[in-house]
Amino acid sequence: MNRRVVIIVLDGLGVGEMPDAEDYGDQGSDTLGNIARAMGGIELPNLARMGLGNIGRFEGIAANPQPLASCGKMAEASPGKDTTTGHWEMMGVKLATPFPVYPDGFPPEVMEPFIKAVGSDVLGNRPASGTEIIKELGLEHVITGRPIVYTSADSVFQIAAHKDVIPLEKLYGMCMTARRILAGRHAVGRVIARPFTGAPGDFTRTHERRDFSIEPPEDTLLDLAKRAGLPVAGIGKIEDIFAGRGLTGAVHTKDNEDGMKRTLAGLEASAGGIVFTNLVEFDMLYGHRNDAAGYYGALKRFDAWLPSMLGALRGEDMLVITADHGCDPTTPSTDHSREYVPLIVYGPSLKGGVDLGVRESFSDLGATVAEYLGLTLSRGKSFLKDIIF
Repeated sequence: MNRRVVIIVLDGLGVGEMPDAEDYGDQGSDTLGNIARAMGGIELPNLARMGLGNIGRFEGIAANPQPLASCGKMAEASPGKDTTTGHWEMMGVKLATPFPVYPDGFPPEVMEPFIKAVGSDVLGNRPASGTEIIKELGLEHVITGRPIVYTSADSVFQIAAHKDVIPLEKLYGMCMTARRILAGRHAVGRVIARPFTGAPGDFTRTHERRDFSIEPPEDTLLDLAKRAGLPVAGIGKIEDIFAGRGLTGAVHTKDNEDGMKRTLAGLEASAGGIVFTNLVEFDMLYGHRNDAAGYYGALKRFDAWLPSMLGALRGEDMLVITADHGCDPTTPSTDHSREYVPLIVYGPSLKGGVDLGVRESFSDLGATVAEYLGLTLSRGKSFLKDIIF
């Protein structure tokens, strides 16, 4: 079987609050809808042609009576609203309990062994915006050499360091040390390296971020595909999210443009299997920084690139465009939001115009891809019968 599946995650592109959004402090969140309102309407002609306007009400994008793709939206069955939970659920893992979060910073039983292991005290140790804490503590970090540790509303242990003070490999080593310590009840979803450069007053985060995720607790679709001998390529931070598991090849990217370019290259190099891409800048540069105009600009660049992707697809290829959570840049919060995510599925030999409805779990995507590739995923409800001739 030479079927190829391309899954592109537009990181943080939610399409409306889920029924339990209030439990997460996210009532009113609607990443795409609120961006459209804030911009006085948006134009994404290629996504509109595929059927984006059929998923919800987004000012400027009308419903398409004859969409190229089949469309719906997905609810997250797992508790949480973070990157790891969302991606894992797409690939068939449902969490029973959310990853731990630390609104008051990390406790002594985490920080004391970390400080001892890295041989240095730390700065910060509190929830913060990454760009803001670097502005606030960057100079002290440069003077003292102490790494900046911080978290957010998500389950993350983040370490920021200037490259001239703590070189990349040393920073990555600190993250791996933290990953080993953060186990059991403190098993956060991700430890993240946040290198930056520049002078005080002009610090800039680099594209050399690395995520060190906890391993999935059970087999994912990626594991099943690799075990079956299928190529599985991870583009962007996919390798980090799945702790390197289930991939036959992986490449890290410096930005969305690089991610899109490498997705096309991965497809061209593949005779079958899965190309799984995360485009992180929607979330990292615009959602977390409450930059609706920048977010819209990134969406326009993706939309302009989309015809290249469609043109590269052949007979039995499947393209899926989705997201892992919301990250609404128009709300006071700078964190992720508990939202539905889009589900856009296209293939030259697949049906277009099918209303996929509201899926009960992100795992419905994984189950569908699994069935299309001749595999069986134990979780999720496949909708393949609805879109295949």
